[in-house]
Amino acid sequence: MAAPAGSGRRDDPDRILAAIDRFLNASRQPVLLEPGEPHYPLAPDSFEIRSHPASVTIEAWDERRHLSRRVLGIRAEQPGKLELLVDKFPRRTGRLYLIDLARPSGASAAVREKRHCFREQFRFLLARQFPSWKIVELSSEPNLEFSLSGRYPRAMLAAGKRAMAAIAVPPQEDSPDGVLSFGLVWLDYLRRKRRAFTFEALALFFPPGRESASCLRLRWLDASLVQYQVFVYSQQGYVDQADLADYGNLDTRLEPFCDYRKSLSARVLKWVDELAARPETELVAHRDGSASLCVHGLEFARAAGDQLEFGLSRRHLASSSSLGEIRRFAAELARLRSPDPPDPNNALYRLQPEAWLASQLRASLPSIDASLCAGPIYGQVPARAGSDRGVLDLLAVDHSARLAVLELKTSEDIHLPLQALDYWIRVEWHLRRGEFSSYGYFPGLELSPEPPRLFLIAPALDYHPTTETILRFFSPRIPLVRTGLALEWRRKLQVAFRVEGRGSPCAS
Repeated sequence: MAAPAGSGRRDDPDRILAAIDRFLNASRQPVLLEPGEPHYPLAPDSFEIRSHPASVTIEAWDERRHLSRRVLGIRAEQPGKLELLVDKFPRRTGRLYLIDLARPSGASAAVREKRHCFREQFRFLLARQFPSWKIVELSSEPNLEFSLSGRYPRAMLAAGKRAMAAIAVPPQEDSPDGVLSFGLVWLDYLRRKRRAFTFEALALFFPPGRESASCLRLRWLDASLVQYQVFVYSQQGYVDQADLADYGNLDTRLEPFCDYRKSLSARVLKWVDELAARPETELVAHRDGSASLCVHGLEFARAAGDQLEFGLSRRHLASSSSLGEIRRFAAELARLRSPDPPDPNNALYRLQPEAWLASQLRASLPSIDASLCAGPIYGQVPARAGSDRGVLDLLAVDHSARLAVLELKTSEDIHLPLQALDYWIRVEWHLRRGEFSSYGYFPGLELSPEPPRLFLIAPALDYHPTTETILRFFSPRIPLVRTGLALEWRRKLQVAFRVEGRGSPCAS
């Protein structure tokens, strides 16, 4: 139930005690939370509630901390949450929350609590690192309208008319690499909102060992647009500035390309040739000498060595007597997974859309850009250890023997530009070392030493609104091409817009 309008009035101690008892009796995982501080678990031996003639005192403690507050009243009461008005030193009131973490609403409150706690830690880090600058804005709240994430606290600092943007990765954050996308969006937002200031820098703060990927990316952003500063903070509050020149080692490898026609046994190669000859089937060669048989990018069989396995979630070992079953299986996949499906909500139609787009590009790459060769086209090379990037990469070549990195996405993703940059950096690194030719890629071609071209390819309506903003920060040394596809890309690839460089799209 909701309490009567409790903007600040004092309640009877008995009423306060009764509300606290109701909360505790109904909670499975109760905690006490004061905004800006880690919560206190309310175990029987870690808190105490005392009643006085005119007030109630609540105390909680753990191994390192102790909190004592005089409760003045109840602001709100609802299942799993009790909001209290408390007396805080010196002579001011505050809020205290009793929350049941076992409830979904309580878990959400715990997430907000961690964000608020780290926001205050970030305030301390900024004050220590930039003592002569004023913190003008500091927030850990999401702002969906401007694509500002609540996962990373962000700040604006100013010294006169000079200003900088800052953003930090919390120690518990699972995706530290995402901070740079949101940092660039935050900087752009501040520049548009605070036009009276000159923003000189973007400062990024990381816990130890989480800064490497962003530092590699920063080396390929345009340093003439803003100064990039990276800081590594410790739990004790110490801050060290990172030198971007120290981050040149890449977590990347290039495996030799092995022709499947040389690695498959004679009988399996014969099966593969027979199945690949069917109009609904696409054959994709892999660098390890295996080969996939696919329908619109969805693999239904894979050949390696002397074995052919087929199926989707469960794989079966094929024999010569299985070929008819495999053909029927591929034909049914083609029926369900077609540009005009009997059921567009069918899981097989909706499965792996990036792989479907890749299959369209493999079939007609020059329709995207006439300068690109129809083949060979390689997938997911070079590799990055432990990477699950959520996008699909292709590596092709143009008619001048210049490499082309193709980054594909079929849904909005704020991180697409920087994930594409990750892959481009690795391709460029291996190209400079002459490894593609020596490892068997693009046989018969002498690859151009020019930096690879970077193509971002997605349906025109499915680019994230911040894509253009982030691309503006890319170094002009990276030859960029952004292509937007027409809506019916599953049926036929048609270019809706094409942008060379870092400009804005215009219809083609």
